Amino acid sequence: MKKRIITVSREFGSGGRTIGKMLAERLNLKYYDKELVKRISLETGFDPKYIEEHGEYAQSRSIFSYIFGAQSHPEVMKGMTPADFLWCMQRDIILDIAEKEACVIVGRCADYILRDREDCLNVFIHAPKDKRAERIVKLYGESDVAPEKRLDDKDARRRVNYRHFTGREWGVAQNYHLALDSGALGIEGCVDLIAAAFQCEE
Repeated sequence: MKKRIITVSREFGSGGRTIGKMLAERLNLKYYDKELVKRISLETGFDPKYIEEHGEYAQSRSIFSYIFGAQSHPEVMKGMTPADFLWCMQRDIILDIAEKEACVIVGRCADYILRDREDCLNVFIHAPKDKRAERIVKLYGESDVAPEKRLDDKDARRRVNYRHFTGREWGVAQNYHLALDSGALGIEGCVDLIAAAFQCEE
């Protein structure tokens, strides 16, 4: 089946968001990243900043953060914790989008949510830590926290979130069609390879 959806999962600082946006522009596809956050916000009433932080990241680097979160917020939304309610809304919106239009979706476990579709190309972008550290300082500036620690924290919390909601390990190559090193291939190189794979007829 011809591909019509690209999901982009990525390590923090690897350029996955930029790659996703460039792909959407090149292939004339709808792009969902911040746009997805806005739609989730409209349908849930959650603040966009809350969605950005909690839609992909666990509260801490430990899987137990979800257990403690459940104890702290009993029966919040339809009997669910805020994290579980947000996941369900996010999942339903991604499924709806996939039914309606060809697109690029960045993050938010879209690769797992759309796992039963044959028209998806699932991509994981990674890069060496030194290159990612350099990139986040360039994009977001210096902070009191060392860039390497910022990378470790973001990736650990993203990994915990992914495992909690999917039961799978984040970043494992077997879960994706393509796993690309943006440090070695460059942003443009990754875009070229993904676009070629997307346009390839099976």
